[in-house]
Amino acid sequence: MGFQIGSALLDACVLSVLARGDTYGYVLTQTMKQVMDISESTLYPVLRRLQKENYLRTYDKPYQGRNRRYYAITEIGDQKYETYKHDWMIYKTQVDSLLCGVAQAQEACAEQMQEACAEQVQEACTKEMNKSEIEEGGEDDE
Repeated sequence: MGFQIGSALLDACVLSVLARGDTYGYVLTQTMKQVMDISESTLYPVLRRLQKENYLRTYDKPYQGRNRRYYAITEIGDQKYETYKHDWMIYKTQVDSLLCGVAQAQEACAEQMQEACAEQVQEACTKEMNKSEIEEGGEDDE
């Protein structure tokens, strides 16, 4: 890709990967490399900064006689990720309107908003179902 990637976009991408689940550095790097040209020497300072800002936390797990350092998004990090997603949608629409034309950008934005809304509804339903299952399970234990 011929565009420079800024620190906010890197932060958003890292938080996006971690929002899907905890992972260790190598897998995180490989996941990021699938969509952008990034090296470990670029990524690890980003991870340290995000950790310092309490957007992620680390923990070690033994693996084949060594410890692997895992990264996990925090609640604050998840909130920041949601802010990044919202900001990205606005930014992307604005750039699309310049590069692709206003009508196409508006159409794409409407589709993305519908998809995002559907995802949020699905997440809310899943959380509610899990909550109900936990509550029902708790009643059986009494």
